[in-house]
Amino acid sequence: MAGKRNKQVSGRARTKTHRASSRKPGGSRLRMRGVDLQPESPRTRARLWAPWRMDYIKGHATNGPAFQGCVLCELLRMDDGDGNLVLCRTGNAYVVMNRYPYTNGHLMVVPRRHTSDFTSLTAEETAGLMELIQKSVAALQQSIRAQGFNVGMNIGRIAGAGIDEHLHFHVVPRWNGDTNFMPVLADVNLVNDHLVPSYRLIRETMKKLG
Repeated sequence: MAGKRNKQVSGRARTKTHRASSRKPGGSRLRMRGVDLQPESPRTRARLWAPWRMDYIKGHATNGPAFQGCVLCELLRMDDGDGNLVLCRTGNAYVVMNRYPYTNGHLMVVPRRHTSDFTSLTAEETAGLMELIQKSVAALQQSIRAQGFNVGMNIGRIAGAGIDEHLHFHVVPRWNGDTNFMPVLADVNLVNDHLVPSYRLIRETMKKLG
């Protein structure tokens, strides 16, 4: 009996010692059954370096054509290909890859007419834009296996429009586990394909869709 009682007392003592060692000054560490539940040091946000976007911020892109006027109008004056990244055109709208994408396959659907007034779009222009948005979604589903999409328009610079003088829709593909619209806010690795191979793949898919 004495031996059994001594084992029970010893077990309780070890439990108290374990609990005491789990609580360190400042609450910076917690252990349970030998497993760390908190890191040794406070968690810090990871950095996602994207220096190529600085060209856009400074307003003088070095990896694309130079434009004097509206970028989205000038693209239509070029031959479609690796230079302007235009994927397809219709009578009143066109689709182009975003040269500074949030994620792989970030497309823009743009009315051919230069306007910043959303309410001025005609019924034909609105229908043409919706048709190309649908086509863009289908092409991204087939070419890069997109699982979801953010589709929308920023109207006016105060609302976040980078090119506020010419309306355009954004079509941003999403995948399970990509966290949110801007993965820079999360602890994830962002792996991008190069623009040109992505452009060629999506363009071929769009051609097959007709």
